[in-house]
Amino acid sequence: MNVKRKEWVQLIPKDLDEVWHFFSRPENLNDMTPDDMDFHILTDIQGVEMYEGMVIQYKVSPMLGIKLNWVTEITHVRDRQYFIDEQRFGPYALWHHQHHFELVDGGVKMTDILNYKVPYGVIGNIANAVFVENRIEEIFQYRIKAVERIFNFQEV
Repeated sequence: MNVKRKEWVQLIPKDLDEVWHFFSRPENLNDMTPDDMDFHILTDIQGVEMYEGMVIQYKVSPMLGIKLNWVTEITHVRDRQYFIDEQRFGPYALWHHQHHFELVDGGVKMTDILNYKVPYGVIGNIANAVFVENRIEEIFQYRIKAVERIFNFQEV
C-alpha cells in the first residue's frame, strides 16, 4: 500500500497566541479525542509545552475496543507556525502528522496534514479500505467539532 495523505483545514476565529498555547500542550489532546477511543496519556506532561524530541506514551483503543500502546515523538517545532508528531511505536507502519498555524484575516488558519501507512501488506490495504481510513476521518471530524466547542465558536 502506498502512503495515504489526508488534509483538514479549519479557521479558528481567535488570536494566534491563544490557539498556539492550547495546541502546544499535549495534555489537551484528551479534549479533542473521541471518548470511544478510551485515550489515556501515560507520560507526565501536565503543564509542559511541547519541544523537539518530546516523547509521549499513550494507551488508545482506536477500533473494536482493542487497547494499543502508542508512542509519538514531537520531531519539529517552529513557535506559532507548526509542529510535527511522528509515531515511534504503535498501530501504523507510518504516522507523520503536521500541524500548521497561519495568521489570516478573521483568525488562525489551522491545517492538519497526515501521512500514514497501515502495516500488513494486502491485509492492511483491505483494513484501510474497509475501516481505517473512515475511522481516521471520523476522528478528525470530531476534532474539528471539539475545536469549535473549546474555542466557543461555530464554523459557518
